[in-house]
Amino acid sequence: MTVSGTVLQSSTAWRRTSTATWVESSTNTSAGGRVLDLGCGKGGNAAHLAGLGVRVVGVDVSPRQLIAARERWGATPGLELHQAEAVTFLRGDTEGFDAVYSVYGAVWFTDPAQLLPAIRDRLRPGGRLVFSQRPAVEGCYGCQASYIPRGDDEDPLVVKRWDYEPDGWERLLREHGYTDVDARVLAAPPGNRTIGTLIVRARA
Repeated sequence: MTVSGTVLQSSTAWRRTSTATWVESSTNTSAGGRVLDLGCGKGGNAAHLAGLGVRVVGVDVSPRQLIAARERWGATPGLELHQAEAVTFLRGDTEGFDAVYSVYGAVWFTDPAQLLPAIRDRLRPGGRLVFSQRPAVEGCYGCQASYIPRGDDEDPLVVKRWDYEPDGWERLLREHGYTDVDARVLAAPPGNRTIGTLIVRARA
């Protein structure tokens, strides 16, 4: 698997403009292969791969994001979009995937004790898992929770995420049967931003 640091660091807007290229090179799936986008959001990355002849399944828990994805990309050949929780969807799939990727998506916000084995079970032999997210804040590891304000008469939304240093992710992946595991933090591109990007990749 090849993750291009040049692609990732070439622009302060790489997540918007270069992520699709990164996903394409990282999953390394040929036309006709089946790929899962966990936390597909508005579907841009999934649509890019589908345009290359890859069969792409996009999953997101957010109804609003899926509405936007279907409005823009719903007629794209080779693209399926589903509103579902990641582990539930994986456990219900029967076909399997050549690659699974998550760009600041469901891998960050789902308990790895449940998600990693669910992904492993659905990856075909040699299949790839690739994901990106913010690096962990020093000393803040495992499950972290935040309150997100909503309306004045509503309780705040509780959002959980799972953060580990690169060696922590490598250990977790190996414990769940993955091989060729590599996790690293890429430095932020030149400019005012100082927080880089955690890139993790592994094989089934």
